[in-house]
Amino acid sequence: MTSITLWRRLIAEFLGSALLAAIVVGSGIAAQQLSPGNIGLELLQNALATGAGLFAVILIFGALSGAHFNPVVSVVDAAFGGISWRDAGAYVPVQIAGCITGAVAANVMFALPAVSISTHQRATGPHLFAEVIATAGLVLVIFALARNHKSAYTPAAVAAYITAAYFFTSSTSFANPAITIGRIFSNTFAGIAPSSAPPFIVAQVIGGAVAVGLIVLLYPGLTADEASDVVFPHDGAADAPLPAASDIDRPTSHN
Repeated sequence: MTSITLWRRLIAEFLGSALLAAIVVGSGIAAQQLSPGNIGLELLQNALATGAGLFAVILIFGALSGAHFNPVVSVVDAAFGGISWRDAGAYVPVQIAGCITGAVAANVMFALPAVSISTHQRATGPHLFAEVIATAGLVLVIFALARNHKSAYTPAAVAAYITAAYFFTSSTSFANPAITIGRIFSNTFAGIAPSSAPPFIVAQVIGGAVAVGLIVLLYPGLTADEASDVVFPHDGAADAPLPAASDIDRPTSHN
């Protein structure tokens, strides 16, 4: 398990969650302003920005906290022994607070009221089924790569999956209770009405449980050491001192 202190990991989870929500909500607002009335183009712009941003955010914070940014991922990781239940319990409220903060920041960046409660109703049967599929697929991608010792590929794989899931799921793949709560606070393209959020979260929890069953079935023997590499390998290297400038190799001139 990582040697990085819990408070540093919590800061990383808060900042990463805030950036993720700002990317999702902010790019949705920008898409509405750039392509008003063209829902397909707005969704494409939102999806591409989210996928690219998620890739970068995982790389920034992955070595510190594992870059969960998602209560379902943290709880499933605790179930497999990757992090302790105490740490998972600390991660979840920080992720929620970060996503709310990021949504508010996105509103402010676009000169909108800091808090505007969404009126976007989303909780239909097909949307909820889509959230089960979206969340199960996301968790399966993450833990399959960990089981196969390919966690270094997870930032790209997760970004690609979320970008695709914007289009292959009718719900546009929230797949994350924290981001679902955060998106309540922006009455814009990416928002979700408060009455729709609880059913979405229940569907996401079910998706996480489905993923656990699939992981046990398809990848039996997942170890705590493997689970500790979820979402991104974080073995304490971030606590190591940085090399002195004089020790950094410089390219040799060929001129």
